Amino acid sequence: MGLQPLEFSDCYLDSPWFRERVRAHEAELEKTNKFIKELLKDGKNLIAATKNLSAAQRKFAHSLRDFKFEFIGDAETDDERYIDASLHEFSNFLKNLEEQREILALSVTETLIKPLERFRKEQLGAVKEEKKKFDKETEKNYSLLEKHLNLSAKKKELQLQEADNQVEQNRKHFYELSLEYVCKLQEIQERKKFECVEPVLSFFQGLFTFYHQGYELAKDFNHYKMALQINIQNTRNRFEGTRSEVEELMNKIRKNPQEHKRANHFTMEGYLYVQEKRPAPFGSSWVKHYCTYRKETKKFAMIPFEHRSGGKVGDEELFVLTYCTKRNTDTIDRRFCFDIEASDRPGVPVTMQAFSEEDRKLWMEALDGKEAVSIYFFKRLIYSAQLDKIGFAIIKKCISAVEIRGINDQGLYRVVGVSSKVQRLLSLLMDAKTCNEVDLENSVDWEVKTITSAMKQYLRSLPEPLMTYELHGEFIVPAKSGSPESRVNAVHFLVHKLPEKNKEMLEILVKHLANVSKHAKRNLMTVANLGVVFGPTLMRPQEETVAAIMDLKFQNIVVEILIENHEKVSFDTSP
Repeated sequence: MGLQPLEFSDCYLDSPWFRERVRAHEAELEKTNKFIKELLKDGKNLIAATKNLSAAQRKFAHSLRDFKFEFIGDAETDDERYIDASLHEFSNFLKNLEEQREILALSVTETLIKPLERFRKEQLGAVKEEKKKFDKETEKNYSLLEKHLNLSAKKKELQLQEADNQVEQNRKHFYELSLEYVCKLQEIQERKKFECVEPVLSFFQGLFTFYHQGYELAKDFNHYKMALQINIQNTRNRFEGTRSEVEELMNKIRKNPQEHKRANHFTMEGYLYVQEKRPAPFGSSWVKHYCTYRKETKKFAMIPFEHRSGGKVGDEELFVLTYCTKRNTDTIDRRFCFDIEASDRPGVPVTMQAFSEEDRKLWMEALDGKEAVSIYFFKRLIYSAQLDKIGFAIIKKCISAVEIRGINDQGLYRVVGVSSKVQRLLSLLMDAKTCNEVDLENSVDWEVKTITSAMKQYLRSLPEPLMTYELHGEFIVPAKSGSPESRVNAVHFLVHKLPEKNKEMLEILVKHLANVSKHAKRNLMTVANLGVVFGPTLMRPQEETVAAIMDLKFQNIVVEILIENHEKVSFDTSP
């Protein structure tokens, strides 16, 4: 049961039960006062926490905005550019969200804190003042009444009448105050229901407005997120292809560093220890230098460099070489040494020490030194694959089988066949006697993955890639910049610079790959995925370096352009 109503007529009786009901109302208001006080404290803590969260989110947003990824090479793909810009976009999304949160924090102050503080001060505070007056008048009224009743009956009539009048006036004033206090108590009991709840309602309205704004931002972000996920997946796929190429190059260089030495304008370069002679009795010291030599100009340069001192570089010394001769161990107590002489210091040889006998031989040969030796390099073994009648027959046979048997196979061209089976199929296809006997369309002897692997292997085994070494750099350029339309036009132009057979073979492949991409919902081979597979198959730089491999992603983009725009890139009509 709730609080009992306070009847105005009971104010005149002022019974114990009336007083008990008044105390119940007062206790309820005191409980309400404590509740509002605690709510205000929690509300202010909520605002402070919201501001702290907002400050942390903004700092996080600034960190995202200020960071920028560095890329390897001289250009980025469109996907990489979008990924680079994503941190700035994330920062903007957070900034917009925090602007809404600041609005929420302000609204909590205006719609919740201030109204509750006003109600507590103006209404509950007023009741407390009324209670003080009521308690004071109660004390005064009953004290005066008790004193009046203790008057002697022997007092003069006039004195007694005056006392009676005074008591009556005081009683009336007490009843008036009691009526007002009871009225105020009941008024506040009713008022608190809406005065307390309405600000809380406004708070939740502001809170859900903030969440709605977040929902609207999330809808906008969802479109961006889906596009960015595609960019990330494309970049990841290209990374996987690039990583395998880098590891393959690393292993090749590990096996034979000299064969894969980068081509540059220096005939020879590397570290040598140079003997620096000092006055007696200090003897001589050996200082490591990075040396370069150009045979056509006979210019020899050396720069002192010590890795252990934090990579400190000294001043370069440049001179023209006149001769080089080997130093035997009977003339110097060090191995792998040779002398060189500069044209501006005749008769003053400089003694140098290589890292090994092999290293010394290389330097001696490069410097035309005495006892120079020739160095033999391994030559790469390649298949006798050609763009001839057999080559075209092999590719057409493989494509026909793939389109009949495996166009919907998941991971088509990405799933690799067993190496021994692939080699066996290639040997049969490349032999004019057995080529026509191989039935790829109906025979269960050859899995689709074996056929696709054989086809890729054949293309990779051509003396030079299908899109040629000569045009490799030109094909890469449009993939690095320009609008989509200008890229298509540039690639179209370059396709028509290819040798006729190369162009014919490329047309066959591109039309087939476009057909494969149309079944991407089932085979999962999107244009981007096909670019990852066929980029290194159709394009390859003449010199294998890490820098060249970093351009692998642009090779993939060139192939993507060809597949995606195969109808625009007409192989028959010149651009």
